[in-house]
Amino acid sequence: MDIEKRKKISIRSLIDMKKKKEPIVFVTAYDYPSACRADRAGVDMILVGDSIGMTMFGYDNTLAVTMNLMIPHVEAVCRAVKYAFVVGDMPYMSYQLSNIDAVKNASRFIRAGCSAVKCEGGGKGVTERIKSMVDSGTLVMGHLGLTPQNLAMLGGYTVQWRNKESIDKLVKEAEAVRDAGAFAILLEAVPPEAGKRIADSFKIPIYGIGAGPDVDGQLLIWHDIMGTFEGKLGNGVQIPKFAKRYTNIGELEERALRKYAEEVRNLKFPTGKHCYRMDSY
Repeated sequence: MDIEKRKKISIRSLIDMKKKKEPIVFVTAYDYPSACRADRAGVDMILVGDSIGMTMFGYDNTLAVTMNLMIPHVEAVCRAVKYAFVVGDMPYMSYQLSNIDAVKNASRFIRAGCSAVKCEGGGKGVTERIKSMVDSGTLVMGHLGLTPQNLAMLGGYTVQWRNKESIDKLVKEAEAVRDAGAFAILLEAVPPEAGKRIADSFKIPIYGIGAGPDVDGQLLIWHDIMGTFEGKLGNGVQIPKFAKRYTNIGELEERALRKYAEEVRNLKFPTGKHCYRMDSY
């Protein structure tokens, strides 16, 4: 990919990439500096995820995240991005209660600069919400498999869909989400066989976070990539199997802070070159 010749990623770009079997690069970002770096690095899609609750605010899960918490972070990310396709993650109870709530809250993400929104689940209630948002003119990404907003029903952060019957059910949910008008679906923590089956049989893009190598693109969480995640997941489960650490920024930051603290305590900082000089009389 020639990053210098990039154009703004659109829904047409994503569909074309699926047709050409070009995997998309998908990452979360939650603030202006991170989004700047992701965009310069050539990332195709950015999710301002409700995972912000765990990565940035120290919650055990995503359920405490609200629209009012999400929107300032979405605005910061969208101000940074020139090329990537930005998706806003609709938090718990921002769309489940009614079609009106779903449309109103989706519009807040779009006004903040997102190209699309994402919501979890494939049941009748959720597909009705997806249809209402799509009918209002909003691009909606579905999210199936492990859906963190339904932790209690799923029994925690555990992989489901390990046999043919459960995968058949997942396929039916994906069909319902597609038929409701979703432009793409994210599959989380499902066996590669499920990811391949759905990606191969659907015309819309199918992305994965722990869904194997045969989907149309891969999502990872920023803090997992960078080695900066300090929290924990619910029910005592730690970093998921699908997460890959590409560096350890957290260790580098801590090392720098220790050096700074040492220099302050030993009167080595600031030195003359860090001080302003008075004008001569």
